Amino acid sequence: MAVKERIRVGGRSARIQSAVHEAVTRLGAATPRDELTVPQIAAAAGVTPSTIYRRWGDLSALFADVAVQRLRPISDPEDTGSMTSDLRAFIEQFMEEMSSPVGRELMRDVFSQPGDAHSAQCGCFTTDHLKTIAERARARGETPFDVDEVIDHVIAPIIYHILYGGRKVTLDYCHALLDRIRSLPQKN
Repeated sequence: MAVKERIRVGGRSARIQSAVHEAVTRLGAATPRDELTVPQIAAAAGVTPSTIYRRWGDLSALFADVAVQRLRPISDPEDTGSMTSDLRAFIEQFMEEMSSPVGRELMRDVFSQPGDAHSAQCGCFTTDHLKTIAERARARGETPFDVDEVIDHVIAPIIYHILYGGRKVTLDYCHALLDRIRSLPQKN
């Protein structure tokens, strides 16, 4: 069952969310994370601590909400002119962003919450980008890849190794994962 979001678009609620998110980002850049408090964030945002508790419940839920907003794409994936190079460019950018210190922290925040509302949102961002690349391929007359296959065999291993270690995630590793996708044209 989908989680129903009760936040109104625009208005006071949006201004509060924006102010609190900006305060978290600003304070997080200057203060060690484990030293951040709800009263500090509330003061920086110009709201009461009870506003934060009422809306987010606790700091980890607030951090997860901020992480989702920061992970939200601001544009479509790059259009390089071919499906294979579009997908390769997207996977390279995805790996670089997610494996950066900031990306790792944002993913930890997203996955720190019980339930799957935040992680599902982030999963939708990735799926939507892959669908955009596949739809572009179709429009160019190319046979599109299977989105689920790319998620299962490329995105999932990248995320797993970033979160749990065990293997350094490199461009060569990502390219090797892409080369195993059956629905992509194979190199000769």
